[in-house]
Amino acid sequence: MGIDSGLTVTKAVIFDADGTVLAIARRRVPQLIPAPQHVERDMDGLWSATADAISEAVAACGRPASDIVAIAATAHGDGIYLLDGDRRPLGNAIVSLDTRAGAIADAWNEGEVGARSLDLTGQKPHASAPSAILYWIREHQPERYARIAHFIAAKDWLRFCLTGTIGTDRTEASTSFTDVRTQDYAEEAFRLFGLERLAGRQPPMAASTEVVGGVSAETARLTGLVAGTPVMAGLHDVTASALGMGGYGEGMVAVIAGTYSINETVSRAPKVDGRWFCRNGILPGEWNSMSISPASTANYDWFIDQFCAADARQAEAAGESIHAVLGREFEAACKRPSGVFFHPYLFGSPFGGASSAGFYGLNAWHDRGDLVRAVLEGIAFNHRVHVDALRDGFAPAAARLTGGISRNPAMAGLFADILGMPVTATRTEEAAAWGAALCAGAGAGLFASPTDDPRDLAAIETTYRPDPVRQRAYDEKYRVFLDLAEAMKPLWPTLRRLGAE
Repeated sequence: MGIDSGLTVTKAVIFDADGTVLAIARRRVPQLIPAPQHVERDMDGLWSATADAISEAVAACGRPASDIVAIAATAHGDGIYLLDGDRRPLGNAIVSLDTRAGAIADAWNEGEVGARSLDLTGQKPHASAPSAILYWIREHQPERYARIAHFIAAKDWLRFCLTGTIGTDRTEASTSFTDVRTQDYAEEAFRLFGLERLAGRQPPMAASTEVVGGVSAETARLTGLVAGTPVMAGLHDVTASALGMGGYGEGMVAVIAGTYSINETVSRAPKVDGRWFCRNGILPGEWNSMSISPASTANYDWFIDQFCAADARQAEAAGESIHAVLGREFEAACKRPSGVFFHPYLFGSPFGGASSAGFYGLNAWHDRGDLVRAVLEGIAFNHRVHVDALRDGFAPAAARLTGGISRNPAMAGLFADILGMPVTATRTEEAAAWGAALCAGAGAGLFASPTDDPRDLAAIETTYRPDPVRQRAYDEKYRVFLDLAEAMKPLWPTLRRLGAE
């Protein structure tokens, strides 16, 4: 079983040993926004929703729960989940879309902390980094800070609920407090961020494939799982998605078009640069370099929610998807010239904490198709910002694409044209959950290693190559996209100030 808990949905997926999905169940997990820039979730609510999904998947599997040989979880990375001395949630979890600590991260990066952090931990601080969030809590919620007994990540909370054991894995441990060279915790990192009180309270680190406990009797009663079923440490969902789609390795870049724009590649030595996070890979001696921003398909979802709700209801009533409707409008718009651009920065960007989204170049003759095209092109352009950075450091020759958007051939082709490299889209059901399941299977001895994927990947993937004419046209538009961002940089802080008044 692979459990995958994203920012809006938590899932339980049961796979056969050959990778076939036997059962899947989903539950929505609401986001709580108690104040501007604050994005939280109820921890008990997350577990309740996940337990419901597990119970449904077990019941729907058609096989006895005793056939489940192992379980591993993955979930959104960064953010923070806190426990008190009684191992109970210490307030709501703060998820990775939260930007309350943005000013702290910006100040650190403008001073010497950012440079020292990059050298020590392999990454600069950012708004959703555990280091920045914990410092914000120290400054703004001192009583809560004083009660922190454990700080963990989302998938580690699920592991605790499954087993009663507290800990994390190598990939998740490296989000703020590890030495990029030794790949182990560094007390110096806690001192650097002014979090000395928390040194020694970090969760124990295990391999992603390591058994960290068994399903508890209480969880077995709640979910239908068999008590004692081995639970592995699991892994960060960025890494799990790359693994599950066959994109975890050297010489390629894994592109995950989800809530976040995630772009990552593996190396056998640490390579540090401010444009990416150099974090622990799955195995010792592996590093996973990730160039990331919260600026991908969440923008498309927002566009549908805000401007297409009535059409979505009509399409559903007619037995059609709003995505199909907008897909036709997108294809029609692509047949005519367009100077409409969209910055997909509703939740953040690679260009600083004050950035925001915007349409540019609109005229009265443009229709919704032009807007849809601008949104989708903007998402792909932002992925290129990150892929170009990784190409400078690692020279990957090809990309693998996953995320709901990748199932549309037009979008996979768009990514190939904009990235200017071959893009392979895999028809992987629930890539992150499968990545977690691969770690569970490797820990149980079913697979030689997490990368020992038993599927015939060639049979479930399609490679799209850039069209030279479209690639040249998109190269020009990409330069304009960057010029617009450069022009907006001095204005974004003013727009944020006006919005806060």
